[in-house]
Amino acid sequence: MKNLCFCFFLIISFLSCSGNFNITEHSETYPELFPDYINTTIPPNIAPLNFSLQEKNDDALVKFEHKDFTFQIYSTDGTFDIPLKKWKRLLQVASGNEFSVTVCVKTDKGGKEYAPFKINVAREPIDSYIAYRLIDPGYSLWNEMGIYQRELSSFKETVLYENKLTQNNCVNCHSFCQQDPSQMLFHMRGNHAGTILIQEGEIKIIQPDAKKNIPSLVYPYWHPSGQFIAFSTNKTTQDFHPTQRVEVFDHSSDVFVYDIKRNERLSTPFLDSKNNMETFPSFSPDGKTLYFCTAQAQPVPDSINRLKYNLCSVSFDINSRSFGNQIDTLFNAEKENKSISFPRVSPDGKYLLCTVSGYGTFPIWHKDADLYLVDMNTKQGRFLKTFNSNDTESYHSWSSNSRWVIFSSRRIDGLYTRPFIAYLSEDGMEGKPFLLPQKDPSYYTLLMKSFNIPEFCTDKVTFSQVDIMQKVKEETDTKFIGENSVN
Repeated sequence: MKNLCFCFFLIISFLSCSGNFNITEHSETYPELFPDYINTTIPPNIAPLNFSLQEKNDDALVKFEHKDFTFQIYSTDGTFDIPLKKWKRLLQVASGNEFSVTVCVKTDKGGKEYAPFKINVAREPIDSYIAYRLIDPGYSLWNEMGIYQRELSSFKETVLYENKLTQNNCVNCHSFCQQDPSQMLFHMRGNHAGTILIQEGEIKIIQPDAKKNIPSLVYPYWHPSGQFIAFSTNKTTQDFHPTQRVEVFDHSSDVFVYDIKRNERLSTPFLDSKNNMETFPSFSPDGKTLYFCTAQAQPVPDSINRLKYNLCSVSFDINSRSFGNQIDTLFNAEKENKSISFPRVSPDGKYLLCTVSGYGTFPIWHKDADLYLVDMNTKQGRFLKTFNSNDTESYHSWSSNSRWVIFSSRRIDGLYTRPFIAYLSEDGMEGKPFLLPQKDPSYYTLLMKSFNIPEFCTDKVTFSQVDIMQKVKEETDTKFIGENSVN
């Protein structure tokens, strides 16, 4: 009982750190945090930004302050687990404004108070969920992988599909139609090759069809009508390279539009050329323009440094199911001496976001890969200085309201891609990116997998992975190992 009273006394004494506690040192520097949430811009519906102090300290306190609401948290190990109810209240009162965060640590002489920092809370909310693949960052070998969904207002993660249900095959390239969780697709490779298409409550499998000239499908992008999907078809090789840990390149690639109901391929010579390689298709929000990346074919891997992709576009008419007679070039690779990939137009049509690197079509291992923003009115582009780092920025997607971007970055350790979220205002002002918050701040330190293809979706995906497995079983007439144990 005496020990309990003594501990209680110590806690009460230290909780006054930011108030009447005898602070003996006022630091003019910010504390070192992981993740770094200092001076970020966050949505009003994000999960608590739990963090740890990089400076080892047994006793610490953090105070969150807004003129209408204040609370503080005590820690005995430098890790702060923010109560959800208090956090939601803070974001509610601070929406469209900011709150301050002050960290105090106990020292031998009394206490040190770090300089307070601000966190801006935007008025615009973020979509409710993201989907991503977790995969080993290996060069040639992998075993377990899956596609998962995370609720952004909490820490709840659910499984969309894990490859252990289908003999540890490759599952990849998940995609949603305008962030709609009821319209989704992803690919399966290996023994059960095909594209899993979920639409109108049904699960379908698109398989290569020689009679209809439908090859194996790779990079997808939905037409906003939900009637078509643009795909690339790529003959891809992975190899080691003198200047990269690993290099991925195409020997050939083309782009076409797939008509879902008719199971037909639509194309044009602009998208299907032997002398050029076309890839990474994406539609404009109104569905009238198809964007794609294209490069003059080069002998690879010997001349891979000369392989640089332009950003081009061609018109598409949904009624006639036909393409325009000319292409427009928005980014000239030869002129800029750069290569472009992953073009994505914001849902409001104002901006196009893409990844730019020195060469090639697979910038995920390229340290020089940065995010590049094109103003669709002026057609002028710029690198996003606040978004980019000294390491790789690669895949990215827009929220449904066009105010938030989620992207993959290797800035933490150069080895694993992690999901970062950043604010982009209507007039193009950048907010400091922040790492997707986790319940335990050490999550990313301990996780030995990369986040791949982070995609926003407006609600929870409700289909069952067991239903998908059964559909694949019906199509291939295969009994999978462990299917009876799935729940």
